[in-house]
Amino acid sequence: MPAKNPRINVVLEKPLYEAIRKIAKKEGISLSLKARDLLSEALEIHEDRILESVASEREKSFKRKSALSHDQIWAVRPGAQKRK
Repeated sequence: MPAKNPRINVVLEKPLYEAIRKIAKKEGISLSLKARDLLSEALEIHEDRILESVASEREKSFKRKSALSHDQIWAVRPGAQKRK
């Protein structure tokens, strides 16, 4: 019977494996679940770094004189409904 979720086989160095195993044991969860959670956290951190890099580049070209104000951005346009 095929697995419900996709799977990945990963080869780990002994110290990394033992670190994850100890954390999983301490938290009372499976090694697989702890590895999944750690990968998920790592991906979030990776995405945050990429977004921070993009924001930094955009910040370099920011010109206050040509920027729109908060009110200009969120002003209700004619014919548009206000959010409730």
